[in-house]
Amino acid sequence: MLRILEYIVLAIGAAAIIVVSYWLGQQAYSWMPVEASTDAERIDDLFSFLVWLSSIIFFGVIGMIVYAIIFDRAAQKDYSEGHSTRGNAKIEALWTGVPVLLVLWISVYSFDIYQQMDIEGPIQVLGELPAGAEPVDAAPASNGFQPVVEIEVFARQWDWTFRYPKRNVTSRELHLPVNRRIRLVLHAEDVLHGFYVPAFRIKQDIIPNRPIDFQLLPTRVGKYQLQDSQLSGTYFALMQADVYVDSPQDYTQWLAEANTRSEVIANRAATEHAQPTKRIFKSNWDTVSPVQSPVVSPSN
Repeated sequence: MLRILEYIVLAIGAAAIIVVSYWLGQQAYSWMPVEASTDAERIDDLFSFLVWLSSIIFFGVIGMIVYAIIFDRAAQKDYSEGHSTRGNAKIEALWTGVPVLLVLWISVYSFDIYQQMDIEGPIQVLGELPAGAEPVDAAPASNGFQPVVEIEVFARQWDWTFRYPKRNVTSRELHLPVNRRIRLVLHAEDVLHGFYVPAFRIKQDIIPNRPIDFQLLPTRVGKYQLQDSQLSGTYFALMQADVYVDSPQDYTQWLAEANTRSEVIANRAATEHAQPTKRIFKSNWDTVSPVQSPVVSPSN
């Protein structure tokens, strides 16, 4: 009778673990920022899968501990040795085979997501095209095909600058048309920086003297935040820029008006450097002066 009760408890526990783990995996979508690109959807699917799988492992281990405490605890004043599992081929095969299969499962799924992202497109990291290939933005806009939008991104301590070469527009704000493939050419002018937009779920290190091609497809109109993901110096946490995903009409209008806008954007790093906050302890360490003035125009 006791053995039947143990089996019933194990079955109920296993079912509860699977249900709760699946629920947690679905809840994981709400833990992330809003999805604003096709890559964000894929990354969130992967994150949800990992939460679901890790929850099963976590609750499974905790469940076995609780099961052992309830059903396999020693009687009072029983100081004898427990059963030895050393040399048990079945258990050793189980705790070796299961982790190997799980790691392979995660690896294959993760690699598939990475291939689907295709953040570099047909462009290699060093900006070289495959033999016989044409630039991605050289395709004609016929048959409903829209060419890739190319934008140059310049990172420096501690400021972002964006240049639209085909429209001769330079801005401190990054404007992207929705549902259009974007090709970013990333440049670092001093040290290592990181291009990171949480809503896009993509991050790319930017290496000095090495232009890096980077592609994405924004899918949600809105305002987002670009930040430096690398420790690039004293004010790296203030190295931020606004990212706008615009409708086609708004994007076209912004490009037409970009060079005539009179608004100003505060450079937080330069402002703090010029007017440092009061601190109890001062390190007196030398730092690099921000390259921009405290206030800069959004377009030059």
